[in-house]
Amino acid sequence: MAAGLAVEVIAGVAVARAVWPEHGSAAVSRRPGAHVFVPSGAPVRVQVPAIGVDAAIDPLGLRSDGHVEVPADYDHVGWYAGSAVPGAAGPTVLLGHIDTHTGPAVFYRLGRLQPGDRVVVDRADVAVARFVVDRVIQFRKSQFPTAEVYGPTARPELRMITCAGPFHRHYRDNLVVFAHLQP
Repeated sequence: MAAGLAVEVIAGVAVARAVWPEHGSAAVSRRPGAHVFVPSGAPVRVQVPAIGVDAAIDPLGLRSDGHVEVPADYDHVGWYAGSAVPGAAGPTVLLGHIDTHTGPAVFYRLGRLQPGDRVVVDRADVAVARFVVDRVIQFRKSQFPTAEVYGPTARPELRMITCAGPFHRHYRDNLVVFAHLQP
């Protein structure tokens, strides 16, 4: 097994920004290692009871090549700070590793989610956003639907992303969970 979240295609953020410029209130630096500024409503914890996930969330910015950073901790989830805060219109984008060189990581069971499963996201401002899974889709990285995942939406939505598919030095696919805010 190898580190699980290669975001070579999922983070075609430059393409998404052409469709969706600077969404949300987070300022994200393009300099590697630069500070990522996050709003008070930033997500801090995610719980997905159906698959046993209860993890801290760390803000992520962009790497120097324009791709989204990946979480440094395999047991934490990352929030792309250029996406919407949970509960605001637009997609909140969470990324997590599927595995490490020693075993499963935080999103190892993400592919087991079913429509109707619940996701709870706690925010730094003590608000809670509750989402309902709509669909779970696996995409080839070479055919990743960047605009559908990162692009604007009229309602608050959630995207959870990890690697999937066959592994040959890297994962061939990405798994994306699409969810909407529970009314």
